Amino acid sequence: MPKPDALRAARERWRALLGEHGVLDAEAAQADYGADTLGVERAIGGALRLREAAQVAPVVRIAAEFGVALHPISTGRNWGYGSALPVCAYAVILDLSGLQRILDFDAELGVVTLEPGVTQAMLADFLDRERHPFLVPVTGAGPQCSLIGNALERGYGITPQADHVGALTDLEAVLADGSRYRTALREAGGEDLARLHRWGIGPYSTGLFTQSGLGIVTRASLLLARRPERIEALFFGLREERLLEPAVERLRGLLQRLPGLLGGVNLMNRRRVLAMTAPHPSAGLNAQGLMPERLLAELGRQYQVAPWTGFATLYGSRALVRAAHGEIRQALRGLASRLVFLAPERATTLAQLARVLPGGGGRRLATTLGTLARSLELVAGRPNETALALCYWGHGRAPQGPGLDPARDGCGLRWYSPLVPMRPAQVRAYVDMVERVASAHGIEPLITLTSLGERLFDSTVPLLFQLDQPEACAAAARCQTELVAAGRELGCFPYRVGIDGMADLLARQQDARRFQARLRAAFDPQGILAPGRYADQPITGSAEP
Repeated sequence: MPKPDALRAARERWRALLGEHGVLDAEAAQADYGADTLGVERAIGGALRLREAAQVAPVVRIAAEFGVALHPISTGRNWGYGSALPVCAYAVILDLSGLQRILDFDAELGVVTLEPGVTQAMLADFLDRERHPFLVPVTGAGPQCSLIGNALERGYGITPQADHVGALTDLEAVLADGSRYRTALREAGGEDLARLHRWGIGPYSTGLFTQSGLGIVTRASLLLARRPERIEALFFGLREERLLEPAVERLRGLLQRLPGLLGGVNLMNRRRVLAMTAPHPSAGLNAQGLMPERLLAELGRQYQVAPWTGFATLYGSRALVRAAHGEIRQALRGLASRLVFLAPERATTLAQLARVLPGGGGRRLATTLGTLARSLELVAGRPNETALALCYWGHGRAPQGPGLDPARDGCGLRWYSPLVPMRPAQVRAYVDMVERVASAHGIEPLITLTSLGERLFDSTVPLLFQLDQPEACAAAARCQTELVAAGRELGCFPYRVGIDGMADLLARQQDARRFQARLRAAFDPQGILAPGRYADQPITGSAEP
């Protein structure tokens, strides 16, 4: 913890630089940035709100001079992993959401250079306004989330450029001493080439700034996928649980045979789909408050949701997409029921027509088709809040302001996001494990498997709980800990963790931990930048008293 006198002196210097409204004391910062979905608490030392990238370096120099740790955020919407909260207490939030410039756009080759405050919605508005035929690399987190923040967390989406950190080429960062990092190719060969070639020249150092606290990224370039002639979604159901394993094998084969044409493939269990399309049931739950199999089957019949739902996307020319229909139908023959190919505009029309159907069945169909239509907007590269609504399922809470903000609105959410090899038997063992562990802790096992290429799934399991109930918070934390341990035994492990999962992650490392410590010692010996983030908490910096 920084000494009070040092923190006060640093604040005075920051106020001279940023103005009175750019510097928040601890109490104001706690009110504005302290809400989270994990059920954990962190004392915040204050907050700084920047409006220009040029302010970052002097802010960092002041922090280094007075030994005050900073926790940079892009927009702070890291829901389910810690939101805006720092890993270690008493760090000062460095809010970069005011850095909102799109610095360069190559309309010919589809490369955008932007600042960390640029959101999915801002890029979508820019592309639409200028009529550029490229897709926003959307995620389910919603329109108001940072593009750079997601890429630096190695996030992914469902458009053709699904691997968002893979789309990141050139970046610029401020280091803990206030000096500037630029890529070797940008300095030696020019900015244009650096934007186009991810690996640069010499040692690849750009990756050091992902999932780390080694620098504050102030700008980055991202490759965008061009909007194809035809976009279609593929939907199908698996009527029996036993069909999951052969479906995994055949989908893996399709991903191998249709690279580039077949985008991300999702497999969602019935509970996950119902949580996205149906209201939380108020009756028929078991003693733990979960949906028993009988109720699950009944809701599945009402909303026409199979035990597993498959969802994939096709991107390409009309001729290629049409040709892929036959390949996909043949591959899924005997497994898939209600196999449907649907363009986004067609889904919107069907949703509008369903609204005029009478009775409860019509209302349920309209709800399902409405969710479907909004989901297809995402695959077409148009950000929306469809997936984000899942965080509110079962909480009985309404949004307390414009847009959806699970932290602001008191939703309890933790993400368990393991990598799962695309082997049928391993997928089955993983699914059985999640169902067993989550149910034992009173949490609905809502499972999605999303392909990351042809060899690997990333699974997202939202652990939803009542944030205002301490026992529910504790149960969710225990559930996540057990899921990580049990998944590791099966060969499945998270690709990212929340702020309260860093210590457990480090406890499982030896060589990698020592390497990280050496990097930190070289880059940031005082522990100024994001202490404790994917690395040991330094002795200096923001340790709790």
